[in-house]
Amino acid sequence: MKVKIHSEEEETRETDDRGTELNGLSNDLVRECPGQIFQVSRLLTHLGATLSSDSDILLQPYLSCWDELIKFMESLGTVVSFISQQVRKKVTIIRELAQQDAQMRREGEIGREAEGNSYRSVRSMIEAELSRGLVNFRTQTPSGCRTLLRLHRALLWLQLFLQKVGEGPDASGEMPHPSDLCREAYQLTLAHHHSWIAQRAAELAFMAMPDREAMIQLVCVHSQQEAGRVLDRVARALGEVYSRTQNAFEEHGLLDLP
Repeated sequence: MKVKIHSEEEETRETDDRGTELNGLSNDLVRECPGQIFQVSRLLTHLGATLSSDSDILLQPYLSCWDELIKFMESLGTVVSFISQQVRKKVTIIRELAQQDAQMRREGEIGREAEGNSYRSVRSMIEAELSRGLVNFRTQTPSGCRTLLRLHRALLWLQLFLQKVGEGPDASGEMPHPSDLCREAYQLTLAHHHSWIAQRAAELAFMAMPDREAMIQLVCVHSQQEAGRVLDRVARALGEVYSRTQNAFEEHGLLDLP
């Protein structure tokens, strides 16, 4: 299948427009936070840039999203380092695969019948790796598809966690501690794919999660109400990226890669 190629100018305009439309970056609440490593405004910009007009996800801005999400996780302290370290490795693997693909294309080792970059987007990567027999449905391989699937699962965990932190009081009128919300999101998502030992490590890590005030400061706002508005925007943007990626994996039967 041919991959639709956009010019750099078209792609930049397209992603800028989608980012503004989805994320509302003109909102005064979303701004650079001086002296802070994690920047929610930068994350939202990258999330908007992932969205192409053909319902695909562009891989380079997708990986840039993870660069910022790693900073977010590390800003929570060492509590989720067991996840952020694995995420960092997977981001590196996909970038290296893209570099190898570009090198092989320059050297003529990959046929030129397919124009452009095989790792331009989620769908182009899936189609290229399947056509080359790089995806194994029985054993673990360092394919981009398998690696991205692990990032995809972690994205849902973070999306649910941030959504929950942005919500108001629970049924009892209390504001749940972020550690409880992170644990709940983990049990609904990543726990299904982790060993018992990894789950126990996660449970212990979540106990040391910073309080809600620290979470509010991370998104550079001054109140829970403002945090709710910003985090809702982030959760919706993450949800759109997750949904498009989920559709691509589902269409190609890749959701259960070992």
